[in-house]
Amino acid sequence: MTDTLSGGKWYREPYVWLVISIPITAVIAGTVTAWLAVRSDDGLVADDYYRQGLEINKTLARDQAAGSYALEAQVAFDQEKKLLHVTLRGNDQFHVPETITLTFLHPTRGGLDRRVMLRRVSGAIYEAALPELPAHHWYLQIEADDWRIMQTLYTVKH
Repeated sequence: MTDTLSGGKWYREPYVWLVISIPITAVIAGTVTAWLAVRSDDGLVADDYYRQGLEINKTLARDQAAGSYALEAQVAFDQEKKLLHVTLRGNDQFHVPETITLTFLHPTRGGLDRRVMLRRVSGAIYEAALPELPAHHWYLQIEADDWRIMQTLYTVKH
């Protein structure tokens, strides 16, 4: 007695395997996707995005203050000594603070952000230890109490 209309066994029919392979492929792809999602938890770029949205006017005021001081920053890296140097330039209204904060902001992964406190060594020149950073595209945020400067850094290599 035969199992199929064509006279052969069902498992020898190619159309049966074609129909079975579609749901099996979907199950395997779903399992791999779930495994990747659990294994590479990226987290949120900003955990407190709602509060940051409410504080946008304060942030804009800090950017405008930097503009009113005509602030410019030059960032330099001393790879041998593992030092970070920042030089500030501004107009006559600019008061040079004792410390500034430089934040390396990763474009997509907030967990990779690094914050460095720089101390003034002379005039408007600041210095701190260079943090370990993977080579990547970074946004730099240089700030003090009442102003903020944003810059872009394309690669950092150690």
